[in-house]
Amino acid sequence: MTLECVVNVSEGRDSDTISLIATAAGPCLIDLHSDGFHNRSVCTLADVDHEALLAATLELAGAALDLIDLRRHLGVHPRLGAVDVVPFVPVGDPPFELGEALALRDAFAARAASELGLPCFLYGPERSLPEVRRGAFTALAPDLGPRTPDPRHGACCVGARPPLVAYNIVLAEADLALARRVAAALRGPRLRTLAFAVGEEVQVSCNLVAPFELGPAEAVDACAAHAVVARSELVGLVPAGVLAAVPRHRWAELDLDEARTIESRLAHRPRAGSGPA
Repeated sequence: MTLECVVNVSEGRDSDTISLIATAAGPCLIDLHSDGFHNRSVCTLADVDHEALLAATLELAGAALDLIDLRRHLGVHPRLGAVDVVPFVPVGDPPFELGEALALRDAFAARAASELGLPCFLYGPERSLPEVRRGAFTALAPDLGPRTPDPRHGACCVGARPPLVAYNIVLAEADLALARRVAAALRGPRLRTLAFAVGEEVQVSCNLVAPFELGPAEAVDACAAHAVVARSELVGLVPAGVLAAVPRHRWAELDLDEARTIESRLAHRPRAGSGPA
């Protein structure tokens, strides 16, 4: 089974730093998305060789800890650590079995705690990522690693979950209060939302947690029922099955493309040792 790991690190502005972090993942890296306003980068790694994926994720995490100092970090996105979120995800179509993703989650957390000194909070079937964010270091103690965070590195949320799609919807009216109302109206079990001011614009930031049931088109249409949408942005990659459910004539409008599917990136990535792409 191919697994992906969608590592969110708390650096989205310094291109040299981002490049060094992403390069540490080697050939397992299939996508990199950075956002300066969020001050966050999403590094998508994937491999059928789970030991290779684990090693690449640990290398990337180590590079991020060497290069990111949370004490100097500013950005609109909530964060718990320099290596903020590390979810392991099965690649393919539903139904999803999480057994192998859970095994890799637990292996990464154990090694990140012991080798990198990271407090690690686990999420997945036991509890959600929002529950961890709300309770970390108050209602919840780290599952592994130090009991208190290093102020430079913070802590890490390590998960196992089905595929989700991260997606930003920019409103035509730069009204943060409106964006918050829209986010609240859209929020539900299949769609997690937050509202952010990003420069002179506002956006409803979405996690489509059941994208095979509620995809990008449905999220944008639901948002448009409450406010005028200026544009939308795919963050990272999308499963091919989710893209296939969207009418092709809407792909450009929704910032979608076949080349930005997980499956396409896996099929076309360079092999190790084949030289630069």
